[in-house]
Amino acid sequence: MALSWKERVFMALLGTATASGLTVLVLILVEATNILLPADTKFGIVLDAGSSHTSLFVYQWPADKEKDTGLVSQALACQVEGPGISSYTSDPTQAGESLKGCLEEALALIPENQYPGTPLFLGATAGMRLLSQKNSSQAGDILAAVSGVLGQSPLDFWGAEVLAGQDEGAFAWITINYVLGRLVKYSSGEWIQPAEGTLVGALDMGGASTQISFLPRGPILDESTRATFRLYSTDYSIYTHSYLCFGRDQMLNRLLAALVQSSPGALLRHPCYLSGFQTTLPLASLYESPCVHMAAQLDLTQNLTVEGTGNPGACLATIRELFNFSSCEGPGDCAFNGVYQPPVQGQFYVEDSYPGQERWLQDYCASSLYILTLLEAFGFSEETWANIEFQKQAGGTDIGWTLGYMLNLTGMIPAEAPAQWRAQSYGVWVAGVVFVVLTLTAILGAAAVQLLWVQD
Repeated sequence: MALSWKERVFMALLGTATASGLTVLVLILVEATNILLPADTKFGIVLDAGSSHTSLFVYQWPADKEKDTGLVSQALACQVEGPGISSYTSDPTQAGESLKGCLEEALALIPENQYPGTPLFLGATAGMRLLSQKNSSQAGDILAAVSGVLGQSPLDFWGAEVLAGQDEGAFAWITINYVLGRLVKYSSGEWIQPAEGTLVGALDMGGASTQISFLPRGPILDESTRATFRLYSTDYSIYTHSYLCFGRDQMLNRLLAALVQSSPGALLRHPCYLSGFQTTLPLASLYESPCVHMAAQLDLTQNLTVEGTGNPGACLATIRELFNFSSCEGPGDCAFNGVYQPPVQGQFYVEDSYPGQERWLQDYCASSLYILTLLEAFGFSEETWANIEFQKQAGGTDIGWTLGYMLNLTGMIPAEAPAQWRAQSYGVWVAGVVFVVLTLTAILGAAAVQLLWVQD
């Protein structure tokens, strides 16, 4: 018995739907392959509580890491309003309150489900080191207030502590070499380590201290100046030393105090200030820091009038008296003040700060001559000054100790393997879509024919 045209069309559509459906099933089962999805992003927050101000940095890195170390990038930099936390001795609670604005910015950036696994750390540098020497109780109260605020956040609070000077210098060394691509870099589709001999040194001038860190050509003979790291499966051993009281602000105080000691009286002629410049300040403020020692009996209740004479030669001579160059016995093994240091070698980077406000203009002459004297004390000369570069950022990242700290910290945070997923190639996916559409069209066509058939 011959089939009607409706029956023939119905059977053809049904066969097409069956064949297309089987083809889609075969594509799914046979051509599917395992792929690795991108790893989740990890976050970390470090606060740099310096002598003059506090900065908050948010860092991020892929959770799977590279050779047990994170590939860290800077996601946020926030400048905390107000002075450094060491200034809040009369009201320690305000030290903690001052951090809330930047902390809220960081929380807004990080996904909430990442809060429990995001480390939060505050490191206080030379300003708090000096306060700890002067009044350990006040320093403890400030750290307790800061810890109270940070500890109440939903993040994983790792603590607030006074960072050792050696750690500050060593972490800064990690930072600059990382952002310059000297520890690891991406090449030909993979992360590789650059050739030996490309590492640079780090110089840092803060308000209360200065640090020098580098990889010497020969052995490090004083173990107290050695810092060791393991980054990207490579071990590093560098020289680093921090000089407390040799930061810019403390140097200016020590310089002024030295002039007062040599010429006591109500009027002080300052060779580093421009001729005609004059200012008045309370004498007692000079001796609030442990860096400044009073060698003669002075009436600290009086005000001191300072008048500039504009004498660069006398300015430089007074600055050099702040250094003890005669305490070093052998060439090449000592910087100043009897501190061991191997000869400097290679290129160096110095963290450069933005120009200050107008109230600092009178100090620019002294500061520049001081930096030249300090570089000479470290062992640089006119021939090697060309190896020094002044930078605020490198690779879009702030130069300082915080990134180096976070890089080192990632080695203690477990890595997460990328998730696996089954997927097809683009061509197979397109073919699958075509056959799915064909199957649905054939089914709908067969249903339409069946409906017309019933109506007839």
